This record gives sequence, C-alpha cells and structure tokens, in this order.
Amino acid sequence: MSGFRLGALAAVFSLAALPAFAADAPLAAGTFKNGEQAEIGTADLSEGPSGVLIRVNVEGLEPGWHGIHFHQTGDCSDEGFKKSGAHVHHAEKVPHGLLNPEGPDDGDLPNLYVAVDGTGQAEMFSTRVTLTGEDDGRAHLLDADGSAIVIHANPDDHMSQPIGGAGDRVACAVIGKVE
Repeated sequence: MSGFRLGALAAVFSLAALPAFAADAPLAAGTFKNGEQAEIGTADLSEGPSGVLIRVNVEGLEPGWHGIHFHQTGDCSDEGFKKSGAHVHHAEKVPHGLLNPEGPDDGDLPNLYVAVDGTGQAEMFSTRVTLTGEDDGRAHLLDADGSAIVIHANPDDHMSQPIGGAGDRVACAVIGKVE
C-alpha cells in the first residue's frame, strides 16, 4: 500500500477516535449577558490534552472586531462587569498581548468578529488555561472563585497595556462546569 494511502487510512482511524475523546473531556459552559443582564449568547469549553477549546456564539453586539479574554473571577453581576477582575494568570503575571514579546498573559485570546447583523461565532483554542485544575503551569478556569469570559467593545491590538485598547466590557459569561 502506498504511503499516501496508509497516511489517509491513519487519518480516518484518528478521526473515528475523536468522539470518544470528546465524550471523556471535562466540559464547561457560560451564558453571555450584556450590560442590562440580558442573555445574548453562549460559550462552550472542552478540555483537550494541551489546552481548552472555546466555542462562542453571541448576538446583539456592535458589528466588527471585539477583544475577548478570560477573567479571573466568575462574577458578571455588576455594571461594567468589573467584579470579573483582571485576566486569569497561573503564576507570575506577564504583560498582555498575543503579539507581545514579553507576553502573552493567560487570559489572552484572539479577537471575536461580529457580523453586520450583530451575531458572532468563533472557535478559539488556548494552551494557557485548563478546566481540570491540575497543577501543570496553566491558569485554572474552574478554581474556587471561578472565572469568566469577557467581550470588549473594541478590538484587542495584542500589544498595548493593560488590555490592548479593547475598551469597555460589553458582555460577560461566568464559566461553570457542566454536570
């Protein structure tokens, strides 16, 4: 059998194993709320062997790019979502920014794009966080005080401090374990 066929066959068997892995992975989720505390979307999180996959679906936001970050406290109850705290971090805090040579911090994620109709969907992956709470050098999203995912009004430039110019917090979701 040719090398190409063997490789293709191996890829098919690898894909067949994915549903079993996904079923065993710890799951977490959150419901995004806007400044009026109305529900505007969801975040679903799955643990992978080297990080967390995040699927975001939102509506009712201004069109364009928006910064989105993991925040240290699972509390979205106040105006402006300040109770969610700063970005999550496991050990020593480092500068913000996916493009920052001294960063990124553990809360940094790629920007979210919202279409003209106000809806946004994205899948993102972060190697800097974990759901499981294992002490492996990553920030723990399901720790004692929880965590949140915050969407900002503006795009994150991935360099400037402290939040890449992302501006006001316009949506927030408390991350909770799915039982």
